[in-house]
Amino acid sequence: MNIEGKKISIIGAVRSGIGAAKLVKKLGGFPFVSDAGNKDKLADSIKILKELKLDYEVGVHSSKLFDCAVMIVSPGVPTNSPVVKTAIERNIKVISEVEFAALFCKGKIIAITGTNGKTTTTTLCGYVFNNCGKKTYTAGNIGNAFSEIALDVKEDEFVALEVSSFQLDFTETFKPAVSIILNITPDHLNRYDNKIENYIASKLKILKNQSSTDRVILNKDDKTLMNSIASFKTNAVYFSLSEVQANGIYCAGNDIILSKNSTSVFTCKKGDISLPGNHNLYNAMAVISAAKIFELDNKKIIEALGSFQGVEHRLEFVRELEGVKFINDSKATNVDSVWYALQSYDNSLFLILGGQDKGNDYNRIKDFVIEKVKKIYAIGSSADKVFNFFHKEVKVEITKKLEDAVLAASKEARQGDIVLLSPACASFDMFENYEHRGKVFKEAVNKL
Repeated sequence: MNIEGKKISIIGAVRSGIGAAKLVKKLGGFPFVSDAGNKDKLADSIKILKELKLDYEVGVHSSKLFDCAVMIVSPGVPTNSPVVKTAIERNIKVISEVEFAALFCKGKIIAITGTNGKTTTTTLCGYVFNNCGKKTYTAGNIGNAFSEIALDVKEDEFVALEVSSFQLDFTETFKPAVSIILNITPDHLNRYDNKIENYIASKLKILKNQSSTDRVILNKDDKTLMNSIASFKTNAVYFSLSEVQANGIYCAGNDIILSKNSTSVFTCKKGDISLPGNHNLYNAMAVISAAKIFELDNKKIIEALGSFQGVEHRLEFVRELEGVKFINDSKATNVDSVWYALQSYDNSLFLILGGQDKGNDYNRIKDFVIEKVKKIYAIGSSADKVFNFFHKEVKVEITKKLEDAVLAASKEARQGDIVLLSPACASFDMFENYEHRGKVFKEAVNKL
């Protein structure tokens, strides 16, 4: 795509939008950034746009937006938004920020998607590859926007790229060297007309343009995923906690084994992986599979798996006070994420649950809650729903503020207990995002 001298409109004035605007400018185009959001909430973005001398508007989408050769949309922009519909009606090419950045990236892309585990897996992938001497950037739905680093990546370098369904919605030619699909469970269905098949179709766009020379890494234990890719002709490596793989990775007792044509090419112990829980075994197996596609050193892979400390807001250890551990899992924005969190720990949990509900069905975690949770502290706009569902099974207390829940839990918990923030909900009813929510939790814990 030749950008030089062309007008490029960009919807969204936060991380992805600003990254795309910078890239357009570097390529000799004329970016125009438009965001209909509140001016006060976009104050930080406005400051950056002014400093970079980028043309922009906030609080409105004006007609100027449609005077362009291409429209780049940020992941927060729904496919059925009026501005996108109008652009399509006017035959303006509409693409995602990830699609745009990929056009100008010379390195090898390892693209990672799934409902849960994307951020941990992407971060771990970058960590392992760098530890093995392969220069690797992490970007996408984590850290830097892809557009921020696309031109920096050399041909012999890698990008561990976290891609959400939203980022895949407007892709056309996106073609990773390696695609990883961790799992598929219902999420963000309000964006997809409440139809899981639409959500799945969006996820599977990661495979659309891959050829026989590209590789796909898939969770063999995820029935929804396996049923969904039945018609795809994929050059796949599978990972499973139990099923032996002739070409893939699996667990056998305490061992993790990667086979190629039924011959072991990598082995390690479950205990070599620093992060707790079966979900992190899945994440690690996906990364090991990617590492061995590029024949990285076994010893260095195992070394990285053992020293990796996880990511912020995902089962993040915050503090131990008088024998009580406080865990920040603010990134658990759906019920399935909480299921993974609960199965990572033994009994004696005090669980902080709630926020902006996304149509949650708590039956998924009901048995775990009954078995492991001493008490729930319900927060946010879904507090009543949480209370009504669980109060007959375990103690439930509604607290107005997250800080109140932390204080109350700290007073009731005893040595050996865990206070776990794992909300199963979006954060926007009380916080700017899940990072803000996790920060408030950590601040409250550290004030105890």
